[in-house]
Amino acid sequence: MDHDDPLDDFTPRAVTVDDITKIVHVSGSGPAVILMPEMPGISPDVARFARWIRDAGFTVHMPSLFGVDGAYPTVELGKRVYNHICVSAEFRVLAGTGTSPVVSWLRGLARRAHAECGGPGVGAIGLCLTGNFALTMTLDPAVIAPVINHPSLPFDDPCALELSPADASAIAARFEREDLRALGYRFEGDKWCTAARFAAYHSLLGDRFDARVLPAAQANPTPPPFFAQTVQTPHSVVTAHLVDKPGHPTLEARDEILAFLTTRLTTPPQ
Repeated sequence: MDHDDPLDDFTPRAVTVDDITKIVHVSGSGPAVILMPEMPGISPDVARFARWIRDAGFTVHMPSLFGVDGAYPTVELGKRVYNHICVSAEFRVLAGTGTSPVVSWLRGLARRAHAECGGPGVGAIGLCLTGNFALTMTLDPAVIAPVINHPSLPFDDPCALELSPADASAIAARFEREDLRALGYRFEGDKWCTAARFAAYHSLLGDRFDARVLPAAQANPTPPPFFAQTVQTPHSVVTAHLVDKPGHPTLEARDEILAFLTTRLTTPPQ
């Protein structure tokens, strides 16, 4: 996909939480799934993943958090978005700064989506910069199906999680209390989402963090320019580096995520 995506099969909604308004692209029916963008925004590959979620029987919500919605990921766009995020009060990209404030808004979105769509709860899928947001969103009771894809924050500490100590403790306690589980995905050798970072998730959640590590050789060898020239490593398992061929491990990862959402969001709680 080497062109912009018009997103014309999604309905853009202005959603206000705590006096902050953001555009959320919504499509489908059924239980709600919040799909967050990866750098440098809601790319055509992210939108393709959203359509797969929608077609699996969910109401997908794609919040516009940064970048140009639907834009093809060029190097130039990536630089502009990165420079903006690094000075934004909504994102804490460095170690020692705790949980990003934008997650509070995302939890509010999850509550609204759950009230509107019903079901046992809401799914949350983070990608790259937003990867860990899927876990932090579980601080809200509505979020019961987190999927953490190649989490890249904090940028300056490959062994750390983008979480305050208080939030980490509360999340671990809820996972144990309510028997929750999180899926995680990364490519082997990813310099942005390292083995040490996944080890930190295991340290926090134990076996409740269900990690998948794919060989780097299985990544799409011709991703968009931002990923080829700036990211420079196999990184985005179910978006830019996915290979859309039957039986391919990245496509199987997509199917596993959809099955996880189906199990968690369409089965009544016991």
